[in-house]
Amino acid sequence: MEEIILVDENDNEIGAGEKLKVHQDGKLHRAFSIFVFNSNGKLLLQKRSKSKYHTASLWANTCCSHLRPDQDIEKEVKRRLMEEMGINCDLKEVFSFIYKANVGDLIEYEFDHVFAGRFDGNPKPNKDEVEDWKWVDIDELEKDIDKNPEKYVPWLKIALEKYLELKKQ
Repeated sequence: MEEIILVDENDNEIGAGEKLKVHQDGKLHRAFSIFVFNSNGKLLLQKRSKSKYHTASLWANTCCSHLRPDQDIEKEVKRRLMEEMGINCDLKEVFSFIYKANVGDLIEYEFDHVFAGRFDGNPKPNKDEVEDWKWVDIDELEKDIDKNPEKYVPWLKIALEKYLELKKQ
């Protein structure tokens, strides 16, 4: 039984809960998303494994996960990126946000910490986690998300828009 961290709207820890139950009940919990870009400005996307308990076979940002109690977020983002995508690169937290979305019969209600990094090369994804991957041009991705939102996880559009807003400042 995997536990994840429950938080309030200020990201203060208020407890822990079993991951599936937290998603069934729609409780706010701590998560992270990783955006890895190459030197050409393309974003690395992953297609989530068919075996994922929600949003299976949908395109997502490079990597995302939940924090478990007593984990250090700086270490965990690097560990998870290596575990899912076989990538080791420097990552920096760029912003955080809260979102809520229905994903099938479950609810993602996350305080999401977004990290970004740069990597040139091809990932070596874990087939248990990742069905496929690709480097994409941001303008093309935005157009495709608008045209075909059902192909993407719900948090990708929100996080990408916030990331691009920050880059303009």
